[in-house]
Amino acid sequence: MLPELEVDHIVRLRKPHPCGSYEWRVTRLGADIGLQCLGCGRRVMLTRRELKRRLKLILPKGNDHD
Repeated sequence: MLPELEVDHIVRLRKPHPCGSYEWRVTRLGADIGLQCLGCGRRVMLTRRELKRRLKLILPKGNDHD
């Protein structure tokens, strides 16, 4: 489903987090995907299917959005 996804990639989701940020850092890969909000630091877990549905863009490693 998401073969190009790696830890530390930045993903942009379709809807903003309540803090206003659209961008999340991938922190865990497995059956569930761990994400950390780049705006407020909140961590969430999404299933691969849910992430694929919400995903808008995958930015490669090395982009400095901190």
